Amino acid sequence: MIDILKDILIYISGLYTLPWILVGFILTIIFARIIGRDKIDQIMKKIGLIILYFFIPILVFRIFLNTDFGKNEVEFAIVVSFIVFFMYLIAFIFAIFKAKSWGLKGFEKNLFIKTVITNQGRSSAFIGGALLASPWKIEAAIYIALVGIALFAIIPYILSYIHKNENKKKEIKEVKTLPWFLKIYPWYLIAFVIVAVSIHGLTGLTTKDLGNDYETILLFYSAITIPAALYYVGAGIHPNDLKKNELKKIFKMNKKNQSDDNWKWVRDIIIITVIITPVLTALVFTPIFSLGLISSAWFAVIIINSILPITSTNMFLVPYGIDKKSTAHSVTWTTIICVPIVVVLIMIFGIYL
Repeated sequence: MIDILKDILIYISGLYTLPWILVGFILTIIFARIIGRDKIDQIMKKIGLIILYFFIPILVFRIFLNTDFGKNEVEFAIVVSFIVFFMYLIAFIFAIFKAKSWGLKGFEKNLFIKTVITNQGRSSAFIGGALLASPWKIEAAIYIALVGIALFAIIPYILSYIHKNENKKKEIKEVKTLPWFLKIYPWYLIAFVIVAVSIHGLTGLTTKDLGNDYETILLFYSAITIPAALYYVGAGIHPNDLKKNELKKIFKMNKKNQSDDNWKWVRDIIIITVIITPVLTALVFTPIFSLGLISSAWFAVIIINSILPITSTNMFLVPYGIDKKSTAHSVTWTTIICVPIVVVLIMIFGIYL
């Protein structure tokens, strides 16, 4: 049995995991014809939570149990914290500029700004999780943990504060916001990091000390995380969004929809996500890397994470007052655009860095 698991491990690790996005997309189309798309989406939402709670933390734990968390890792954590702040600051400045240029005021202005800022939250645990099967898995795990705090703790807190003030002015009763299971997630994930680092630091224990059989079982269980997460991403792409009419809307070719604010917002969210943020990140860190001031692992993880698509979990933040329709379309289209880019970058950096 252990030998079988070892043989399978090869095909659920490294670049072998990337085709699972396409597998998820194709199989979901087939299953949707049988039981319906809405039913599939409900099932996948539950599967996403299972991956978040029962697979990603175990994978992160296994990585850090085998890691000497020293000065280099602490420095990278500080750099990532700066990057996350930098990304959201870029989105805020961009949103303010666009709102002013469009003449947005009051509620509509606040709605647009909140939506743009929130949609800087990237799919670090799902698409970015593929990096946990790369040579830069330690840096990727640090990135995932810190982005998780921003996505499920800091940004929701800011949105909640703004939302409460808006509701007071309108004398609206409080609405249900972020579910408790997402509120605790970043701290839940960090707990696995702390425990693993503490065990390894105090005892020197690694997965090898578990014995060959138990180590293989742990490796196999945690390795399932990556193809499962990528399958989840592929399943979230809706074929209807790839129709000719939808393509015209996104590229501003459909005259009937040129006055549709929703698509105008989506286009600008895509611009800040797919173009502005990655370009500015590359302009800052490419010279630093060229001078040998950061390692290739740091550079690869930073650049790839800058082009990740918007996370689908942003839909849980809709009750905080962000625009649902614009967010849904932005998640879909950044996934379609960014996933191929991420795959190519992983392959290129894996070969040349």
